[in-house]
Amino acid sequence: MTDVKVRPYHAPMWSEPLIHELGARGERGVILPSVEKEIQKAVGKADALIPKGMRRKTPPGLPEISQPQALRHWLRLSQMTLGMELEIDLGVGTCTMKYSPKVNEELAGMVAGIHPDQPEETMQGLLEVAWRFGDVYLREISGMDAFTFQPPGGSAGAFNNAVIMRKYHEETGELAQRDEVITTIFSHPCDAACPATAGFKVVTLYPDDETGYPSVEALKAAVSKHTAGIFVTNPEDTGIFNPNIDEWTRIVHEAGGLCAYDQANLNGVMGVTRARDAGFDMSFFNLHKTFGSPHGSSGPGSGAVGVTEELAKYLPIPVIVKRGEKYHLDYDRPHSIGRVRDFLGNLQVVVRAYAWAAAMGADGIREAAEISMLNNQYLSERMKEVPGVTKPYGGRRLDQVRWSLEKLKADTGCGINEVNKRVVDYGVQSYFTSHHPWIVAEPFTPEPCETYSKADIDYWVAVLKRVCEEAYEDPEILKKAPHNSSIHAVDSAPFDDPERWAMSWRAYRRKMR
Repeated sequence: MTDVKVRPYHAPMWSEPLIHELGARGERGVILPSVEKEIQKAVGKADALIPKGMRRKTPPGLPEISQPQALRHWLRLSQMTLGMELEIDLGVGTCTMKYSPKVNEELAGMVAGIHPDQPEETMQGLLEVAWRFGDVYLREISGMDAFTFQPPGGSAGAFNNAVIMRKYHEETGELAQRDEVITTIFSHPCDAACPATAGFKVVTLYPDDETGYPSVEALKAAVSKHTAGIFVTNPEDTGIFNPNIDEWTRIVHEAGGLCAYDQANLNGVMGVTRARDAGFDMSFFNLHKTFGSPHGSSGPGSGAVGVTEELAKYLPIPVIVKRGEKYHLDYDRPHSIGRVRDFLGNLQVVVRAYAWAAAMGADGIREAAEISMLNNQYLSERMKEVPGVTKPYGGRRLDQVRWSLEKLKADTGCGINEVNKRVVDYGVQSYFTSHHPWIVAEPFTPEPCETYSKADIDYWVAVLKRVCEEAYEDPEILKKAPHNSSIHAVDSAPFDDPERWAMSWRAYRRKMR
């Protein structure tokens, strides 16, 4: 096996105050020139252009700080943060943390000056990019007929689909009867939470011990006259692909329900399988993961939604359409569910994703999926060297595996929480515990997508192996970690003590006085 040396690492630690606490009154980063008298005479006072009811009573409390101070402040904060461009972070489970080409940042920056309320004839280029990405690229990838980019993330996309499902059954006159949505325990939690938020009861299917996914018989037992539809992730968040998915959609359709596909885990099957070919009526994609736009830890994201022609009339307004050679914002859609986001969504993310997909091409997109699967098979072989790690459920996985540290916990008293705090001492992003419920005990879900090299995977495994060996030799090292991070020995008490919860830095400082 590859002999990898774990590098010494120590994070910089700055006692960094809030930016409002830096600088001095009257200090400026830039001094703007005075308005020319001719312009002032023609335009008048700037505040007169703002409606009286929208004017601030007091000036905003902006920091007064010089350019060097601002640059130092943000650079110091960035040095205290691990991420893709500092170290390997393939362990942020099911989140496809891939490298994002920097040329696409330049393209996204070109959109910054566009106001979403400006006349559509003045932003034809942006509308064309969004239309082409949906109606050409995503249509080919998914088989769906119409798209919206309003939802700002994956869960918002799932909620969009839940509301469409509700609207569909309302218009067919069956909503009162069809009040149940079926999902699986290893689908993303939003596939239960979003239908529940939309007013549905949720029926959750559990896997059998042999395959790791629910049986067809279990689905048949759950389907009834009350079934509004299913919401499933495939492959699920364990990395297991359900090969019977087309039979699932057939069963639900025969019962009168709709089928919604959570494609947050598309990265391992893009260009290989299509949602429409599996019988789905709607799906969503995480552009901020799968399509090369930065994940951003909850934003900015884009939960792009695609639906069949039958459901297109329900998409949130406005929908970008092409008429002749022009692109328009179509608000005249009486069956629409309305808005799920202000304006058009995060179109900068769409621009990044369009640029990435255009550069990759059809062959490149499929190759990315194949490399992701190849990387995961290699990682799975290397994981056999790590003490205390097991793989629940059988079968080959695609681009990720939900591993377990249950044995390590039983043997040493150290589980995923302790391992997470220790790996950062070696400069590696924490391995992410995987979302609840913990059906897999002490879980973590690495996803070595296509942008990671063999050397990256080897180093990641070497760190995990070192930490697990430390747990067997001296578990206190893990229990008192991190030692080399910008924050030492994280106290978990605030998670359990509402008296110590703080939603902002100011609130935290007030409570700590």
